Amino acid sequence: MIAYNPKAWISLITHAYSRQVMKTLTPALVVFTVFTTVVCFVMITVLKWHEADFQVTPAMHSLLGIVLGLFLVFRTNSAYDRWWEGRKLWGGMVNSTRNLALKVDAFLDRGATADRKFFSEMIPNFIFATKESLRQGTQLSELEISDPAILEFIGKAKHKPNRVASLLYNRVNELYLNKKITGDQLINLDKELKDFIDLMGACERIKNTPIPYSYSMFLKKFIFIYIATLPFGFVTLSGYMTIPIVFLIAFVILSVELIAEEIEDPFGRDVNDLPTDELSAKIRDNIKEILL
Repeated sequence: MIAYNPKAWISLITHAYSRQVMKTLTPALVVFTVFTTVVCFVMITVLKWHEADFQVTPAMHSLLGIVLGLFLVFRTNSAYDRWWEGRKLWGGMVNSTRNLALKVDAFLDRGATADRKFFSEMIPNFIFATKESLRQGTQLSELEISDPAILEFIGKAKHKPNRVASLLYNRVNELYLNKKITGDQLINLDKELKDFIDLMGACERIKNTPIPYSYSMFLKKFIFIYIATLPFGFVTLSGYMTIPIVFLIAFVILSVELIAEEIEDPFGRDVNDLPTDELSAKIRDNIKEILL
């Protein structure tokens, strides 16, 4: 996630933005620019068509532009809603981990070093496992585990965050059975552990439920048809100025669509995705400070 000053106009205007977006946007702009140049050359230089010969009114594209604008507004709003919901869920992760650590710290004696160390490792491990599970899969190298048997136990699981959560539940139950915590304290800890699973499930819902295929498909078709027909709507009125006009319109419309594509999955590593790496490291530092 980019940290920036929203009041710095010059730096925002001159910023090149995401490499991934520009990597996708540049070929499309080149294609549409070349296509517009060919249309202008053929109609103006070769066929020598003028407005009297080929009458096309820009009003049609103006009306279509209004409809397309409504589609793009809905598209960007839905994508931003997913991004913001993801941010709220990770804010809940921060709060739930702190609450659990604070309660464990209050319920356990200072002499229970083994139990404290276990929770100081496993609470952040759940967050790190969830973070990578929302990407390409949990990286065991990111987990801090003192016991090799536990590391092997987690490594065998297909869904590693569930395995870490299971270890936390089992350890809390052991504390209750060994009378290190009371039944009321067990209920309080169970609430925080349940929040872990609820928050992870909500993140997975965002990750695994993209924008409906038919909506995305028809929107992209609409954008392509709209931009591809723009040269014919402006060539007899604007001449070769049609080329920069089409370039500018294509840049704006395609940029909005690509930005929406980027932020609708907020758990990756793109520049506009959520700072889950930083949040995970922050959670680990907070938990260690509380419990150790």
